[in-house]
Amino acid sequence: MAMASPALAAYQAAWRQRARMLAAMMAAILALVVLDVLLGPSGIGVAGLWRSIADPDAGAPHVIFWHIRLPQALMAVLVGAALGLSGAEMQTVLDNPLASPFTLGVSSAAALGAALTLVFQWRLPLLSADHTLILSAFLLALLCALALDAIAKRARIGSTGIVLFGIALVFAFNALLSLIQLLANAAALQDLIFWMMGSLARSDWGKLAIMAGALAVVFPFALRNAWRLTALRFGDARAAGFGVDPVRTRRWSLLRVSMLASVAVALVGVIGFIGLIAPHIARRLWGEDHRWYLPASAATGSLILLGASIASKLISDQVVVPVGIVTTLVGIPFFIIVLTRRRVY
Repeated sequence: MAMASPALAAYQAAWRQRARMLAAMMAAILALVVLDVLLGPSGIGVAGLWRSIADPDAGAPHVIFWHIRLPQALMAVLVGAALGLSGAEMQTVLDNPLASPFTLGVSSAAALGAALTLVFQWRLPLLSADHTLILSAFLLALLCALALDAIAKRARIGSTGIVLFGIALVFAFNALLSLIQLLANAAALQDLIFWMMGSLARSDWGKLAIMAGALAVVFPFALRNAWRLTALRFGDARAAGFGVDPVRTRRWSLLRVSMLASVAVALVGVIGFIGLIAPHIARRLWGEDHRWYLPASAATGSLILLGASIASKLISDQVVVPVGIVTTLVGIPFFIIVLTRRRVY
């Protein structure tokens, strides 16, 4: 027992340290939400926004706060969390440090499914147009994720092969998206191009409810499987020795990834590299224990997307730049660094 006490004390200290870091990140997210709400091209000052919070008669400032800026800031939190969490699960189940919904084509597949519904105005019985779009995006994202898993396991290719296959899927889906643009009318084309850039500008409380619902469904299941995902980091053989079914765990994880990625793409468009960057940062700070790694990846994703939203407002005082452009400009150098390093973690 005496030999176990120092180890137990070290474990408890590490646990408290991780909890403090996660609490600090949540405080940073709250601070960035406040900053994001205060910034914008409308020219309304802090005092005007503060008065508008509880005064419906404030006119434009009240509308800007409650119906534009606050929904956009909260959507950045939710979408960033969804992309960060889905990227963390993809990197674990595919055993690939370059895996994310964006880099391996899952987001592009969801974009293709959503674009088909958006341009051709498809609508399923008993479903609204928005729910049809989300379902279409989800189905194609799921097919892409399952194809990645099948190629990774049955063809027995390594990490580089998975990345190359994912890049090929991205090109294929983007080519089909270009074809859809050629067939779209002017109004649909304008909506499609704006949506493909990835923007929070069309966020509203209804879309927030959908994104929050998706996270509320997926996140508890992800945490419930945290120890199984941690076991997968030791390889399928050792995970099976721990009583984990690698195939079942992987497929349920890819289902969760597809759901989060498709809902995010359907609501705000394609926002790249959040799912790549956030898990790397979380793994370095919180380690491989998925009880911490998964919520930390989600929180890091929220922090990054909030930062991108703030940067998009500071780039120009005339127009808000779509956040998808900002995250791509930041993410490409990060992707190259990860790709060229011999040791990723």
